[in-house]
Amino acid sequence: MILDLHTHSIKSDDGRAKVENYCKWIRKKELPIDGFVLTEHRQFDDESDYRHLEDTYGLLILKASEVETDYGHVLVFGVNDDLVNSFDFAKVDNPLPEVLEAAERCGAFAAPCHPGRKNVGLFAHYERKGPVDGVHTVEVLNGGSIPGEDELSVERAAEHGYRGFGGSDSHIVSRIGFCATDFDDEAGPIDDVDGLVAALHSGRYRPVSFRDQEDE
Repeated sequence: MILDLHTHSIKSDDGRAKVENYCKWIRKKELPIDGFVLTEHRQFDDESDYRHLEDTYGLLILKASEVETDYGHVLVFGVNDDLVNSFDFAKVDNPLPEVLEAAERCGAFAAPCHPGRKNVGLFAHYERKGPVDGVHTVEVLNGGSIPGEDELSVERAAEHGYRGFGGSDSHIVSRIGFCATDFDDEAGPIDDVDGLVAALHSGRYRPVSFRDQEDE
């Protein structure tokens, strides 16, 4: 199964894509992804129900969050009530160790995104403040990266022994699927958020890029 693990809809303050339009674009362009995860900024959208779109377009649509920490942005999969009450999702400077600890304690999966990016990337903070215990996985391919950022992410992730995944970081419809994550069959079935969290913990996946295909 191939999933885009990092997307934003109009629910995010800087998102311009409606979820149904993502679905239409994926089918129109015959993108090689089986679904996507909505990682809205500084919040968890527990209200929107996209099951009718899943049925209509034959896609898996899951919800997560992109939170902001003192070490850059972090994607959190498997958000539940306990986790929502563990820290303030709206803050822009949550301590990274606290976010990682809370995610583990609440059965979620937290991983820094676009770690090679200046200011909001994990490794820029590592250069100034040193590494943080508890990081095990990072987004090494990001559809919004400028030249050099993903290369840095891949290199530094290897140095620290981190696993890597991919996501488009799309904010507009035409960018969905630029990067994604290809899960092995051994990762287990991914039918819901719990299945995604289990698959991420399994480590049975690899980042993939379809950027060139999209640009054609």
